[in-house]
Amino acid sequence: MNNEVSRRDFLRKAGVGVLGVTAMTLTGCAGAAAQPTKAADAAPEATEAPAWPWKWEELDPQVALENGYKAFYSHGGCCAGAVAAIVETLAGQHGYPYNQINAKMFADGAGGYGVQSLCGSLGGACAMFGLFLEGADANALRNELYEWYKVRPFPQYQPELTSPAMTVADSVECRDSVGKYMAATGFTMADDGRKARCAAVTGEVAAKAADLLNIHFGFYTEPKMPVITADAPAEEALGPNEYIGEGKGYGGTIKVKVTMDGDKIANIEVLSHSESDGISDPAFAQIPQAILDAQSADVEAVSGATLASNGIMEAVKDALSKVGK
Repeated sequence: MNNEVSRRDFLRKAGVGVLGVTAMTLTGCAGAAAQPTKAADAAPEATEAPAWPWKWEELDPQVALENGYKAFYSHGGCCAGAVAAIVETLAGQHGYPYNQINAKMFADGAGGYGVQSLCGSLGGACAMFGLFLEGADANALRNELYEWYKVRPFPQYQPELTSPAMTVADSVECRDSVGKYMAATGFTMADDGRKARCAAVTGEVAAKAADLLNIHFGFYTEPKMPVITADAPAEEALGPNEYIGEGKGYGGTIKVKVTMDGDKIANIEVLSHSESDGISDPAFAQIPQAILDAQSADVEAVSGATLASNGIMEAVKDALSKVGK
């Protein structure tokens, strides 16, 4: 090696910095960060800090999704996992300067920063917006990410455990996001099912953040974030007197098919929902029949299953709004 090559130039060319070689393997697996080498510690020159904001390189949302899920477990939770899914993946692909950040420094953001406030995965994604964007642009992507998060049913990425439900937070706070999921499934914070759900949220948030950054920097114009679910059954063909409607329950979307006989509601079939078994059962048993009896979607909700009841009524109203169109 030419003796005139500085340590800084060597690091740029080698793509190895503070995190060492381990960070470069994250593309395949979100591994733990390595410590600085003794040789690097002993080097007389310091690595020059990269100019802020850092340059964004296109990142495949699918890769961010998979690495975020893994990093939830390896890096100490949702916040560090989301950061690792982005910056450590870029380190594995491009080296310097992305390898100068150890995502584990964000582990204290797990559990809504310990107080169930902002979902840690959102906090990690926002940190990445701040790394690659100046204030106004970072704020715009943050707000877009928040709006997406509040209405998305989680978890959609289920590589290991099949979740018994998907729930919508209607909020960006951990207490709402996790709380609704645990209420719908019966899981506790210590259960593997709850952890798998939050690992999925971590990966999905990281994938969405990567998607937003890719679009912002002009790598493409239409979102490419993967939606990973079981293959959806093909929609059955509807008769001329059949109508599909959707409403919002406690756990997510409730989908119904309403069959009409002239101006009369002849049948109501619940096609899908994400409500809790047991708790919501009375609503599904009673509300469709109550609507048929009253020939109106405005009936009394079932006590103890109010949100599921309201979701069924909303779905029926949505279907009825399509009659004659």
